[in-house]
Parts: sequence; C-alpha cells; structure tokens
Amino acid sequence: MAQLSTKIREYCKANGVANVDFMKDVLLEDKMVDLVSNPYIKEWNLEISQPTAEQIASYETAANAVETLNSVLAKRKTEYKNFGYQLDLLYHDMTAGKLDNSGEWHKHIKAVKDANSKG
Repeated sequence: MAQLSTKIREYCKANGVANVDFMKDVLLEDKMVDLVSNPYIKEWNLEISQPTAEQIASYETAANAVETLNSVLAKRKTEYKNFGYQLDLLYHDMTAGKLDNSGEWHKHIKAVKDANSKG
C-alpha cells in the first residue's frame, strides 16, 4: 500500500500542482489506533480542493508505481561505483578503444541496471 504522501503528490500532479511541501502546503498527522497507523490530512493549504478519501484511494496504483521506481533508483544509487571510479573506467575504456558495450564502464552500469530493473 502506497504512503498517503505519495498519493497526495500524485493527486496534486494530476491537478496541476507540481510540488507539495509537507511542512507548509499539506500537513499530515497519524492517528494510531491499536498500534495501527492511520495517517490523515490535518491541514490543506493548496489552491486546489482537498481530495476526498475516495479520490486519494484512486491514486493507489499510480503511487505504488512511483514508490517502486523510487526504490529501484535508490538501490541502483547505492550499487553504482563512485564517480571517480567510473571516470577511471571510462578513461581506460577510451585508451583501449572500447567506448562501446565491451568496455568496463558499460559492463558495470549494465550489471547494476540488470540487477535492479525498473520492471
């Protein structure tokens, strides 16, 4: 299940609001019930109308897709070697005339992308 904040971002994006500040524009609160999280919109300070529960629920699929993609991109980021190492790989590939998919840099990037597919 997608986070409420992600569903709100998707609702806002669909209604022409590109960025949402959750410290100023939309304030969320969590009403714990029997140790179960129940987040809700405490305050709505955007020009567009506040979504109903049904409207928020309709963004579940889109929000799940966004969260899945963000997770994949975050995982890739941790697995890529640092830029200095990558530049060194590129330098050696250039020196060896391997600026195609046979170079070490390409192999490294491809391995990370293959291991962490966007779906």
